[in-house]
Amino acid sequence: MLSFAQINSWIQKCMPLLVLLAAIVALFCPWLFLWTVPKISVLLGVVMFGMGMMLTLDDFKTILKRPKDVLIGVAAQFTIMPLIAWCIVSVFGLPQELAIGVLLVGCCPGGTASNVITYLAKGDIALSVSMTMATTLLSPLVTPCLMFLIAGEKIDIAFFSMVLSIFKIIILPIFLGIAVNTFFASTVKKYIHFLPLISITAIVMIVGGIVGANAQTIMEMGATIAFVTIIHNVLGLIIGYIIARKLGLDISKTKAISIEVGMQNSGLAASLAMTHFTSLAAIPGALFSVWHNISGTLFASYFSRKWPVFS
Repeated sequence: MLSFAQINSWIQKCMPLLVLLAAIVALFCPWLFLWTVPKISVLLGVVMFGMGMMLTLDDFKTILKRPKDVLIGVAAQFTIMPLIAWCIVSVFGLPQELAIGVLLVGCCPGGTASNVITYLAKGDIALSVSMTMATTLLSPLVTPCLMFLIAGEKIDIAFFSMVLSIFKIIILPIFLGIAVNTFFASTVKKYIHFLPLISITAIVMIVGGIVGANAQTIMEMGATIAFVTIIHNVLGLIIGYIIARKLGLDISKTKAISIEVGMQNSGLAASLAMTHFTSLAAIPGALFSVWHNISGTLFASYFSRKWPVFS
């Protein structure tokens, strides 16, 4: 009989396939996931709470110890992906709701899955974690500002409402998790092995809910949305890599920045879309959640064996 540790490890390794399977099932049997739609913000909060429980206040010292590397990474994160998103929306002439979704993905901070992918790619894990923390903590102000700058003329951006949403969905759960880990460390250690399972389950339900709620639209525009999602992610990975190399960072740091830039907190993008816009605007975030786990795994496999040819 398989042990819990083996099952846990298998589920983590198969996360991209599980997310993809949830999206496919939701596409053809949407009713199985529609109950999760009103709970998407809560589910993302659970993921962020779990992230917080795996952190301590000492982890933030890494940001202060290597400010240059983190600053380069954060600047790349909040310039490359928003600009790519803006170019994609302009070139493809997407309907407004889908355009909003693509822009939201581009303006969001790095996703937590990037830390695992960086580890698999033999990149600088400390830098990856520091970038995730830094961009996440900055996101309540930076994400609404970026959305206002690149889309404010055409789209009604509820700036302060979006700031509050990101604070409630992201920042508050993370710091609650850190507080629990700080004051109840011994208890957390006993149960911390359950956190990946809980987070993966929440992500699967988020993706399933959004895909299920927009199954018909995805069927009609699936090829276009899928292509836009793939282009956004892959260009982020490649351009992030090239810029880091041009700035003279070593290969380990370059891998971390490339992966961190290309892998967004698309769950936040989907949640913000559902809260402030429409369920249709959440489609790019949901599909990005599916794709970037697949592409991230492929890139990690390639990065772990050799250096990319582009530099």
